[in-house]
Amino acid sequence: MSKTTKNLTLSAMFLAIGMVLPFLTGQIPQIGNMMLPMHIPVLLCGVICGWKYGAVLGFILPLIRYMVFGMPVLFPTGMAMAFEMLTYGLVIGLVYSLSRWKCIVSLYRALIAAMIAGRLVWAVAQMVLLGVSGGAFTMKMFLAGAFFNAVPGIIIQLVLIPAVMVALGRTGMVQFHSHNKKEAVSE
Repeated sequence: MSKTTKNLTLSAMFLAIGMVLPFLTGQIPQIGNMMLPMHIPVLLCGVICGWKYGAVLGFILPLIRYMVFGMPVLFPTGMAMAFEMLTYGLVIGLVYSLSRWKCIVSLYRALIAAMIAGRLVWAVAQMVLLGVSGGAFTMKMFLAGAFFNAVPGIIIQLVLIPAVMVALGRTGMVQFHSHNKKEAVSE
């Protein structure tokens, strides 16, 4: 199987996961949005398939989910999410691919960079979209939406994404080590 075919197949799988995963957390609306379920497959796609696939998946996932299920609401939420998740897939894939070692340190560096960049892009998108419609996007809204309400999802991502990569590395499906080579040499 060619690398392109493999990446397209995996991206389709991540798209399907992203379509279904919100149903698992959405049963409890008070915490469902806090879990950030659509972010997980986008972040994994960016790391495993590369930044191009992660970026495209991130952009189309909330739009396709809106067309199929009517959620998330397209304007402004779905549109802002599309740009936010595009950034997640792009940044995590790019930073990780440029890392010298494919290890836990590199993964966390890429994951944290993507989480920060995505939230900043989300804020800019919200400001623009709400500004066009005559609304306002305040610092309080930014802090609540990007950080305070997202803490459970952030914790899940910081635990689950590395755990999945360690498991996939052990099976040989991806090149991944639980430590970098510099640390392994000094041990």
